[in-house]
Amino acid sequence: MQEIRLNRAWYRPEHLAFRETVRRFVAREITPHVNEWDEAGTFPRELYRKAAEVGLLGIGFPEEYGGVGGIDWFHRLIASVELAQCGAGGVLASLMSHTIGAPPVAAVGSAELKARVLPAVLAGERIAALAITEPSGGSDVASLGTTAVRDGDHYVVNGEKTFITSGLRADYLTVAVRTDPSATGARGISLLLVEGGTPGLTRSELRKMGWWASDTAHLQFEDCRVPAANLIGPEGTGFLAIMMNFNAERFALAAGAVGFAWVCYQEALAWARERKTFGRRLADHQVVRHRLVDMLASIESSLAMLEGTAWRLDHSPPGDPELVASLCMLKNVATRTMQFCADAAVQTLGGMGFMRGTHSERIYREVKVNMIGGGTEEIMKELAARQLGL
Repeated sequence: MQEIRLNRAWYRPEHLAFRETVRRFVAREITPHVNEWDEAGTFPRELYRKAAEVGLLGIGFPEEYGGVGGIDWFHRLIASVELAQCGAGGVLASLMSHTIGAPPVAAVGSAELKARVLPAVLAGERIAALAITEPSGGSDVASLGTTAVRDGDHYVVNGEKTFITSGLRADYLTVAVRTDPSATGARGISLLLVEGGTPGLTRSELRKMGWWASDTAHLQFEDCRVPAANLIGPEGTGFLAIMMNFNAERFALAAGAVGFAWVCYQEALAWARERKTFGRRLADHQVVRHRLVDMLASIESSLAMLEGTAWRLDHSPPGDPELVASLCMLKNVATRTMQFCADAAVQTLGGMGFMRGTHSERIYREVKVNMIGGGTEEIMKELAARQLGL
């Protein structure tokens, strides 16, 4: 498969060396197995350790806890785009679930909590997940109803969460709770680290349209006693930590979407060059050539926006309203590109595009979770409009 054409002006030699490391890892450890893992609905836990060994799990985390130093947003872009070359979002969603589950611990957790949790997660020995969404609230974080009431040296947690990636496997769950039940909206929301073996925690598997290899769970908390030392940051500051976490999640989703779109383009291009109809290659028909050009134009436009946003993330304060708006728009543009390219690839492959085992068929099924996860299209538009004062 041909490499996606990055704008080399943005990248230093160490970026390109990192890209080659990720490419080799994906080609060796993931791509040959994705069909088997997708059908099985899981992948070996050993993959976390292997990913840690090449530095993938440590991206964006402090070196003192096992993170990788010298990392910027272009490294993150490369990681997401190159991981997507395996064509299986489910594997990546669970393999990298710590990138949304562990950052709050690294950012605002106590020194004791960081030392207890992060090294094992970044070494691939433990799995971290984020548990925010609830059955009644969806993307409306401020309306969450899961409570954590202080009782001596513990919090007693009651409530439920749903659509939790790595929810079945996770050793550590970063859970959004309401520590002040009398407060409404964003006030009174905190983050609490709940360990997977906590009595009263029940996990149920959810079956999905796509992301088959990623476990997704419904969680129920019934009088779960969680040590107060597991509070992530001060009480009542959880909403801010959640919002800060979204920047990286939305960027990664956008970068992954561009990567998946490229996989669809490459598969469609290869098929168009080999498949013959009416005595001619598909690629010799103008309508097919134009479709391929449209796919490539969408990918290159989204990639340019992605690279520009990476630069801004490296040079702007995290809460900059225009940057937040750009991230929202980027996610929408990139996931639409993924949607268009998945549809165009399946159309180009024809009947083969409807067969399980092709990258385009799998990515076609996974488009919507990318458009919904991290905030739906509609929410992204409204958030961007508010940030820009429209």
